[in-house]
Amino acid sequence: MMTRFCMPLLIVLGVLVGLSLHTVVNCGDADDPDVCSAVIGFSPFRGSLIAFAYEGRGRIALRHHDYRRAIIDFDQAIHLDPNRASIFRDRGLAHRQNGELELAIADYDQAIALDPRAASPYHNRGLALAASGDLDRAILSYNTAIRLAPDDAQARVDRGLALLASGRSGEARADFEAALALPGRPDSPAHQLARAKLGELGAPRPTHISAPLR
Repeated sequence: MMTRFCMPLLIVLGVLVGLSLHTVVNCGDADDPDVCSAVIGFSPFRGSLIAFAYEGRGRIALRHHDYRRAIIDFDQAIHLDPNRASIFRDRGLAHRQNGELELAIADYDQAIALDPRAASPYHNRGLALAASGDLDRAILSYNTAIRLAPDDAQARVDRGLALLASGRSGEARADFEAALALPGRPDSPAHQLARAKLGELGAPRPTHISAPLR
């Protein structure tokens, strides 16, 4: 008799725990930080699981351009779970948007160490390196990002910009042309910027071939 009553109760508890866990992990998909704040304050989950809620609230702050608030939440998430690359990647973005380029690069380095097969941290590290004036390392970082995600038009445009700033206009042109050849909306920011830069570069200069000496 006890089993007949216990089973439905266990099922209900299982569903509630599942819903609660879903809220913890996905609260950052909402636009209201109060959801994540409620999870942090009242969820029975602690430790590395609650790090998802801090990360989620940090991502909401990031979308709202509140970079200091985002960094505080990402700091807490990393304290609770120092082995998840996405938190370092997102804190790196917050540092970069806040003008803290060295901290951003360090976070991208850590994200890459934790997940070396993800393209995004290489791309974002390239942006931070380029902004700090280290164009050679930026180009190397973009190279890896493009190798891992060859269909990323924005990464090709950003490498093209770094090449152009380095005086390598021929290679830059090739990147802008490659970006336009990739699938995507013609009005996307990457396509628009690639077309604009190609327009600035003008028609390619013909290669001059000297006549053979007689």
